[in-house]
Amino acid sequence: MNPEAARYLGAGIAAIGMGAAAIGVGLIFGNYLAGALRNPTASDAQFGRAFIGAALAEGLGIFAFLVAILLLFVLK
Repeated sequence: MNPEAARYLGAGIAAIGMGAAAIGVGLIFGNYLAGALRNPTASDAQFGRAFIGAALAEGLGIFAFLVAILLLFVLK
């Protein structure tokens, strides 16, 4: 396999993590909304935890993007 092609393939595989992070954020807020609709009195206590989970999922997505960019432009 051509090393250039392998680099592009590795960057594409690393970019899958960005889509997984988007799915994770959607699941976090969807489950938060479902729980808030079932028990509205407890939704205020869980709101901060929902944002912490979203921040962690987005952080992993940004890390996956960083790995993809490193594979494409920095590591040769």
